[in-house]
Amino acid sequence: MTVLQVVQAPAAVLGTAGKTVDPLAADVVQLATDLVDTMRVSPGCVGLAAPQVGVGAQVFVVDVTGHPKARTVHGTLVLCNARVVEASQWQKGREGCMSVPDLTGDVKRASRLVVAGQLPGTGEEIEITTDAFEARALQHEIDHCSGLLFLDRVAGAHAVYARKVYL
Repeated sequence: MTVLQVVQAPAAVLGTAGKTVDPLAADVVQLATDLVDTMRVSPGCVGLAAPQVGVGAQVFVVDVTGHPKARTVHGTLVLCNARVVEASQWQKGREGCMSVPDLTGDVKRASRLVVAGQLPGTGEEIEITTDAFEARALQHEIDHCSGLLFLDRVAGAHAVYARKVYL
C-alpha cells in the first residue's frame, strides 16, 4: 500500500492540464492503485486525481459509497483520459477539495452525467451514466485532470467560504 502526499494550491501542477496516458502502462496502473490507497486513508475523501499528488496525468479515482448525498453509486471508479459525453440538469452545490483544505465553494454542475474513459490495466473504454453527488464528484476530478480547481468554477468571492471543522 502506497499513500501519496497531496499537494495544495497554489502548486503549479494543479493549474496545468494533465497529459493523456496509456492505460496499459505499468506506471499508470501503479498510479491508479496509489490514488485508491491514498483516497481510502483520507477521511471524507470521495475522489482524488493525479495532479493532486503532483503527477500531471489524466487519471483519477472516485468512490461515493456511503456518502449521504449519493443516489447512484458505482463503487470505486478509476478512469484514465476521462471526458464528459453528456451533461444536463445543472444545479449549484457546495464543494471542498483536499488540495484547497481551508475553503469550500458553491459550484454549478450537471446533476445528470455521462462520462467515458479507459480502465487502467486493460484500456477498456467504458461509459458511466450517473447523477447527483457521484456526477458532481466525477466532474470535480475531471476538472483536476484539466488543470482546474473548484475555485475556478465558483460564481465569485461571495460563493467561497471558510471550511467548517466539525469535532
